[in-house]
Amino acid sequence: MRHYDEARSIPAPAADVFALIDDHTRLSAHMSKSSWMMGGGKMDIATDEGRGQRVGSHIKLSGTAFGIGIFLDEVVTAHDPPRRKVWETVGIPKLLIIGRYKMEVTITPQANVSILRVGIDYEPLETFLGVVFGYPYARWCVRRMLNDASAHFALPGQRPVPAQ
Repeated sequence: MRHYDEARSIPAPAADVFALIDDHTRLSAHMSKSSWMMGGGKMDIATDEGRGQRVGSHIKLSGTAFGIGIFLDEVVTAHDPPRRKVWETVGIPKLLIIGRYKMEVTITPQANVSILRVGIDYEPLETFLGVVFGYPYARWCVRRMLNDASAHFALPGQRPVPAQ
């Protein structure tokens, strides 16, 4: 497994940041829009009755990347509002760049902000795409989540951090 994580100061209470992170339709919104990192493809998000908001709840993503069908099933393994959430793939994901992974989000309240840390432990696929693009893809996923949270909680008149 390889690891990548980053943190960002978000101008909002920890409970509000956690509520955003805990809603996978918003957290994974960057995956449901066509992007260059998805080769023009996008993914649909489906959750079970737990909506990905309790331990054991499943989140399934399916769609295309570079015209190829992809699929993954994630399960929530830790859910401690408003501080921490962890989810990971189950089974064998059908992806192009990385294989199995685990994501962890921690939120630390500080004065008037919350420190949002997003991390991923991942297995790059043993293919050309996995070797070359595993790290950039993991970094992109983490930064997209941080950028989306920053944009969501941007103060009036403040420009949100651009997506990278």
